[in-house]
Amino acid sequence: MTVTLNHTIVPARDNDAEADFFAGIMGLRRLPPDGIDGKFAPVAVNDSLTLQFMTVPGAEPHHLAFDVEPAEFDQILARLQARGVPYGNSPRDPANGRTDHPLCPRGLFFADETGNLYEVMTTA
Repeated sequence: MTVTLNHTIVPARDNDAEADFFAGIMGLRRLPPDGIDGKFAPVAVNDSLTLQFMTVPGAEPHHLAFDVEPAEFDQILARLQARGVPYGNSPRDPANGRTDHPLCPRGLFFADETGNLYEVMTTA
């Protein structure tokens, strides 16, 4: 049996703003509102995974990590730099401007307004 993650909820102070931010940085597609009363702001990560951003009072930040190809990493880094979004090579210091990641040749962390910490890693 193959198990595949279909979706996960990402807590947000403002689901639309956080979904737009994440999709914009990662170069992903925002989907139309979903769920009962359209309370989810979905972002398609790939053919089998959707992140469902949901506004939650007192949202507790999550950590989500992604593997990307080297060219995608370069594009994500360029979008972070163009938007002036802080990034760094450590979850303890996600604003140090470094991409020398301890687990892979290049990687970085960045956060959204809610404090969700996104990790992006590549093989070269």
